[in-house]
Amino acid sequence: MDPAASQTSRARALRHIAELASGPPMDKTLRVTLNFHPDRPLHGRPILDAIAEDGVYCSQFVTGTSNGGLTAHPGGDRWRWESRIFDAAYDEAPAHERPVYGALNFRRKPVGGAPRFGSAHFRLTAATLERTTFCYPDSFLEPADFGVADRMGLIELALADRQDDLDDYIEAQVHGPVRPDRDVEALVLDPCYRGTPVETSARRLGCPVEWHPGFRLGAEELRRHPGYRGQEYVDLGTRMAVDGVLDPHVVGAVARSGQHDPQAVKKVWHYLARFGAPRSADGPQSRAPRARKSHARS
Repeated sequence: MDPAASQTSRARALRHIAELASGPPMDKTLRVTLNFHPDRPLHGRPILDAIAEDGVYCSQFVTGTSNGGLTAHPGGDRWRWESRIFDAAYDEAPAHERPVYGALNFRRKPVGGAPRFGSAHFRLTAATLERTTFCYPDSFLEPADFGVADRMGLIELALADRQDDLDDYIEAQVHGPVRPDRDVEALVLDPCYRGTPVETSARRLGCPVEWHPGFRLGAEELRRHPGYRGQEYVDLGTRMAVDGVLDPHVVGAVARSGQHDPQAVKKVWHYLARFGAPRSADGPQSRAPRARKSHARS
């Protein structure tokens, strides 16, 4: 697809969502965040090295990897969801022209808007809001409510929808390239990566590096929640813990070892993200969740 055609696809998608959106303008001090695991490989390269070398944060359609379901291919679920949401604007577009996914951090969480997808996040600039669309709930659930920066009724919906912390996000789709040296205010990392190769790679990206308070979960607390994802994942997490503690570095090392089913390791991450997140005024464990089907793309 030539550049003019790609601009047309993007413009069509943005225009279509703007027509569906309603509500007041959003607070422009809010930010979109892209949560991800910073210590995982991407086609044999550490992910931050790959981003630094390529100069762009890529979607699942390009990478073929995900912290959720792998359905970003023609005819796959992600392809169908995008076709429905964006009125087929990207149906013929090459992979690199498609949007990347994040979340509007409307609760201003220090760990980003959707920590279920990773311990690190890129905090995007205010300028990217003008080319970002939003939906609630997650696109997997085929939502009927959409937003753009100038018409954002989704925050009111999300605030009224009391649910599990890992499902508590407004999905964002950022249209056009996301370049760390232009479109990112900061890469925000867990302090467990201080002094590690992750920090070294992060310093190459051309954006500031910041640190959030950190995820940390003791085995004793983990064992209190067998019903959250299942006893087998509590047992696995207990075995994975180093000196009785889980943090993102520990989970990442196990994930890279290939010794366990990646889906099982992901469930252990869910435990850490849910019960080991830093507390804030409206943060983890401060709201009573309501029973709801979990998001499949987690």
